[in-house]
Amino acid sequence: MSPSAFALVILAGLIHACWNIAAKKAKGDARFAFFTSVCMMVVWAPVGWWAGRDVVPGWGVAAWAVVAASGLLHVLYFVVLLRGYRRADLTVVYPVARGSGPLISSAVAIVLLGEHLSALGAAGILGVAVGVFLIAGGVGMLRLAHDPQRRARLHTGLRYGLATGAFIAAYTVLDGYAVKVMLLSPILVDYMGNFVRVVLLAPVALHDRPATAALWRSQWKYALLVGTISPVSYVLVLYAMQTAPLSHVAPAREVSMLFAALIGGRLLGEGDRVQRLLGALCIAAGVTALGWG
Repeated sequence: MSPSAFALVILAGLIHACWNIAAKKAKGDARFAFFTSVCMMVVWAPVGWWAGRDVVPGWGVAAWAVVAASGLLHVLYFVVLLRGYRRADLTVVYPVARGSGPLISSAVAIVLLGEHLSALGAAGILGVAVGVFLIAGGVGMLRLAHDPQRRARLHTGLRYGLATGAFIAAYTVLDGYAVKVMLLSPILVDYMGNFVRVVLLAPVALHDRPATAALWRSQWKYALLVGTISPVSYVLVLYAMQTAPLSHVAPAREVSMLFAALIGGRLLGEGDRVQRLLGALCIAAGVTALGWG
């Protein structure tokens, strides 16, 4: 990976961790996902128009199908992620979600595509497993046997983290195909896919308008922040994918887990900060080894 592509991924990781912390603090549901999509649509409209005015009219069925599928996957990813944040700790859900995405992709490639796993790749899988074990409490998990509430919250975080990771793996492969093979603009893949998100989420938001209006008044600052900065992080990654192998970019993105563990643990006051940071380090090292191996 070139230094410029690596720099894009590192910057994207920092931005990604910051908007996830904002989303956690918002404590939102699918309606919050709708708010952020609308904010994104409005804030980035000039850029979307500039990038797409001469390109989008020439898109064929294949381009629109990929963008629509990408929008759907991103909706599912964001809704599941938000639900996990409402029910569990960010320092559990986020690292497991980010770490399991590349792990799931590699497992699918090995089982279904007949790809072989190198020693470095096997070490990477072990690193992810150790990291998840540490985030889950390590040997301290024995103490959770006497605290059913903490145990249930932890297990919920692990489940939502894995489900989110599956959607991350799916949209990463699809969007990588869009920008590397179909040569679609990274800006347009994200911006036009956002219209799909708005359409899919609108019925949920409009079902109970008074409740939605009340949520908007309490969450609009977080929605505006997420809608403004989240496209930056992902478009930077898509640009990196154009010049570097997807198998290298995807694992390198996991540096965001370190930022989330450091910043989120301090801001949100979630427990076991040091152990969860060590777990995030292990997962980041593991997925990097997996990508290079």
